[in-house]
Amino acid sequence: MRLVFAGTPEVAVPALDALIASDRHEVVAVVTRPDAPAGRGRRLVASPVAERAEEAGIEVLKPARPRDEDFLARLREIAPDCCPVVAYGALLPKAALDIPAHGWVNLHFSLLPAWRGAAPVQHAVLAGDEVTGAATFQIEQGLDSGPVFGVLTEEIRPTDTSGDLLTRLAFAGAGLLTATMDGIEDGTLKAVPQPAEGITLAPKIEVEDAKVDWAAPALRIDRLVRACAPAPGAWTVFRGERLKLMSAALVADRADLAPGALDVTKKAVYAGTGSHAVELLWVQPQGKKPMKAADWARGVRIEAGERVG
Repeated sequence: MRLVFAGTPEVAVPALDALIASDRHEVVAVVTRPDAPAGRGRRLVASPVAERAEEAGIEVLKPARPRDEDFLARLREIAPDCCPVVAYGALLPKAALDIPAHGWVNLHFSLLPAWRGAAPVQHAVLAGDEVTGAATFQIEQGLDSGPVFGVLTEEIRPTDTSGDLLTRLAFAGAGLLTATMDGIEDGTLKAVPQPAEGITLAPKIEVEDAKVDWAAPALRIDRLVRACAPAPGAWTVFRGERLKLMSAALVADRADLAPGALDVTKKAVYAGTGSHAVELLWVQPQGKKPMKAADWARGVRIEAGERVG
């Protein structure tokens, strides 16, 4: 089939690579979000998907809005058979959905109908799910509600961050998306409606959602830190400034610290919670680079009785 691939972040690149490598399909164009400011200089930078497509000599479309008439006109000229999508980041209007003969097929990183929305992996980690996965489905105008072509499952390991899990799903999902394109092309794959039961929503996790409540149980705090890594990053306040928590570990044998209380040894930093303590492993003070928590504690010279939160 003639494909127009839609995607934006790094997590979408493995699927694009897999489709480019396919000997059954041709990626004739890519749709991605417009260049965005990045870095300290805030200069405009192309998305990872745009950069990969340009390397491969593929036409790149960067509409400000997918409903823009010039974009829709170009898509009609290209006349794709199908448009595979991975983390594109914009809502597609019906006028765009109707152009390809086989529609738009999304690779979503959850076992639908669980965790529909922008942050399925983060919510799966936050909820303590033991298994998640990925699904390919036909995009319709509802939120991740279209019929499903195929699924794969992936175990969530006890120390997985969202970044860890998303990386594994991106590579496994690339194979699933390619197989879905194959099945659509040869007519062997039919989409099945999602169940009406088991629907959960996964809205974007905002910075304020990532603030640590030290009165919560340690398990909840551990899940929050892992779910928010690498973005937006769980955080707390120390001496009036924001302190990002990059990673932490459960410490089952420490129940002697009050919520937010700190205990610093030569090699470790412990923080009290509503249950047992957690060990802070890596932190990022405001305006500085990530560092080991023990190095941070030595640098700021934490005094007896100081706390986070």
